Amino acid sequence: MDQPVKLAKVTRVLGRTGNTGNVTQVRVEFIETSGETGGGGARSIVRNIKGPVRENDIICLLEWEREARRLR
Repeated sequence: MDQPVKLAKVTRVLGRTGNTGNVTQVRVEFIETSGETGGGGARSIVRNIKGPVRENDIICLLEWEREARRLR
């Protein structure tokens, strides 16, 4: 069970989604680890998170390629 994970910091809470509002849509910015090299600024994406979350929380993403669709 040695899957790579990425750490990301919640920069903005965008709103609640889901049938009962139990999912929160947030914008996260990836935290660069010492082994990663890349040019430019920090990459940020929109993700859906189940459970309590607020700005400046650090989350662990098992899958970081997909981006959530925006709320309407």
